[in-house]
Amino acid sequence: MGKTIIQKIFENHSKQSANVGDIIDIDIDVRVARDFGGANVVKNLEENNLSLDDPKKTFFTFDCNPSGCDQKYAANQHICRIFARKNNVKTFDINRGIGTHIVIDEGIAKPGSTIVSTDSHANILGAIGAFGQGMGDRDIAHAFAYGKVWFKVPPTIKIVLKGRPSKFATPKDVVLKLLQVFGANELLGFASEIYGDYVDLLPLDARITIASMATEMGGIIILFPFKKGVNADADANYEDIVEIDFDDLKPMISLPGHPEDVLNIEELEKIKVDSGFIGSCTNGRISDMRAAAKVLDGRKIAPGRVLKIVPSTDNIWKKCLDGGLIKIFKDAGALVGSAGCAGCAAGQIGQTGSGEIAVSSGNRNFVGKQGKGDTYLASPETVAASLIAGYITSADDMPKEPVSLNIPEASHKISDIKKDVKISRLTCVEGKAWVIKKDNIDTDMIFHNRYLSITDINEMGQYTFDNLEGYENFAKKANPGDIVIVGKNFGAGSSRQQAVDCFKSLKISLIIAESFGAIYERNAINNAMPILIARDITSKIDDGDLLSVDFSTGKIINKTKNKEINVKPFSKSQLEIYKKGGLLKK
Repeated sequence: MGKTIIQKIFENHSKQSANVGDIIDIDIDVRVARDFGGANVVKNLEENNLSLDDPKKTFFTFDCNPSGCDQKYAANQHICRIFARKNNVKTFDINRGIGTHIVIDEGIAKPGSTIVSTDSHANILGAIGAFGQGMGDRDIAHAFAYGKVWFKVPPTIKIVLKGRPSKFATPKDVVLKLLQVFGANELLGFASEIYGDYVDLLPLDARITIASMATEMGGIIILFPFKKGVNADADANYEDIVEIDFDDLKPMISLPGHPEDVLNIEELEKIKVDSGFIGSCTNGRISDMRAAAKVLDGRKIAPGRVLKIVPSTDNIWKKCLDGGLIKIFKDAGALVGSAGCAGCAAGQIGQTGSGEIAVSSGNRNFVGKQGKGDTYLASPETVAASLIAGYITSADDMPKEPVSLNIPEASHKISDIKKDVKISRLTCVEGKAWVIKKDNIDTDMIFHNRYLSITDINEMGQYTFDNLEGYENFAKKANPGDIVIVGKNFGAGSSRQQAVDCFKSLKISLIIAESFGAIYERNAINNAMPILIARDITSKIDDGDLLSVDFSTGKIINKTKNKEINVKPFSKSQLEIYKKGGLLKK
């Protein structure tokens, strides 16, 4: 039986066969830490007395807060700079832009190579047929120190796009259609390969847009085949082959809170918009900037609105300047920011206030991700058109005059508690159940991005679930030893380690989910946070039930109901990492 692209890449970077389901060590060609995770990577290396495997393959990218305007971010960036100077590590500093784009544009990442980063959208490297993966700070520290990480070989789904979108549909509309088809978790645990006549015609920028949103579908990666890269065998074994008809696809839009909640924009009533954002790793390329400029040229943003534009890299910013795009943006009334991630990271332009309606070209619109407002996801063309119109619309349906604007009120929330941390190595725990019957709880709901500069685990617990509706007071009410029971795809979203560590900070003894986000699962295992996967578990346990759980056998005893549930126990690797207290412990 032949091999898929990901199996071939893994075998090229390992001394082992890459059979689906096997856990193997993979050599990593490019190892990257960003500004919010970099300080923790350095901390892990220094606390465990680890040195670098190869400084030439090791990089820092400061793209989350390129302005350095937050004191904790600035401090973390300086920690990374000092470490880089001491160890001869290349740093792409605050003037360079998004790290995943830089490693592509600089030729650091190549087709068939392997890249890990503290960026959950590192799988954007699938656009060039490379394996990219977002990981937590312990994984990255291990890659820095040993040049490799463990990985479970995933099954692959083959996606075939049939037909041609309408002339007004963009690659962003195509990937929103994919989200509509696959939802937030149908690709969970899978790699994907994408094919079709339309795919063959796509330039790099378009491939980046599509590849960057694999994370929002729960997928490990969407790989684009390259003629001179690594390609699947003709008899490769796929878990499934999914054909999707894109013929005459129209502009699409994702509704607030859920990237996968997608409609044809024609189905959406005219919704007044307060602000717009064009940028991110999904739509910050020069083709995106040119597309937005084409819509904005000679026009003005509707009165009372604000449009924020952020190119993904400094080189793209310069192309915008040289090509006259910056003038078009400014003449239209837009704010243009320094290259970087912008709205995806707290503290940068692209944030929203309570009651604010925003339309964004980003990849996520989770509740609270970019502030307290409601964010719709769309193409750069749709964002620009909407800000001209004053309501959400596509570029082919702009009115002659903008609509009026109602000013919403703002609201604020403050939370302040602190708990100490104590780690247990017991393989059997007992605790009260918190049953949260929700799927796709993302990392912003668990630990919001406005707290990402926190590196002290003792400070993290107080913010657990403070962005999850109905559970804002979880941290105040939870007791040491409690067990959290949740639905599918728990921990979707970013690679932030804090979304795991906050539970350790509260001394939560175990998280049982119907499934976990791929990066979240790695982060929990690598930091010795006990997690188990149990199908339909939220329907079998009630809130407040007293549970006894054995990690090594997978036996759950509900002492309240006097019932027993058997689930898959810790794997050998998970148990070994747990018992020694974490991936980096000896």
